[in-house]
Amino acid sequence: MTNPLALISLKNPWHLLATGFGSGLAPIIPGTMGTLAAIPFYLLIAQLPFNLFVIVVVVSALIGIKICDITSSDMKVHDHGSIVWDEFVGLWITMSIVPFLDLPVTDWKWLLTGFVLFRFFDMVKPWPIGWLDKKVHGGFGIMLDDIVAGFMALISLWLIGQYSGWL
Repeated sequence: MTNPLALISLKNPWHLLATGFGSGLAPIIPGTMGTLAAIPFYLLIAQLPFNLFVIVVVVSALIGIKICDITSSDMKVHDHGSIVWDEFVGLWITMSIVPFLDLPVTDWKWLLTGFVLFRFFDMVKPWPIGWLDKKVHGGFGIMLDDIVAGFMALISLWLIGQYSGWL
């Protein structure tokens, strides 16, 4: 059987994006590496006015369905660990609450907290994330569980912001 990674080419723009510009090809914890790679892009898009930030995230999620579907099909494996575009979008969703907390988008403690919360929900997969991960397939399924993890992490980050006294 062919190694799925042998079917990936970073010269292919779909594969390049799906692997988070190669970050998902890390030999260990590719999802975490992909989420780390999403941080500089978050810091860049977070400088946009909030409505444009939301548009970028929504478009990234929608095109992510195609990105993940094509790459998954090319690899002949559903949701291979090297596909991390969904982690990019999930982190961006998580961090979208920061402007509502009237915090600088570059505040390291909020970025670290959002990162940890998103990774927690993405790895542990509490209901409904785990159910979606098992039941919904294709590019939509690859994206959907991380989108839901992003929203669960967003809500958790908001609760921390409201009740932690960090503000």
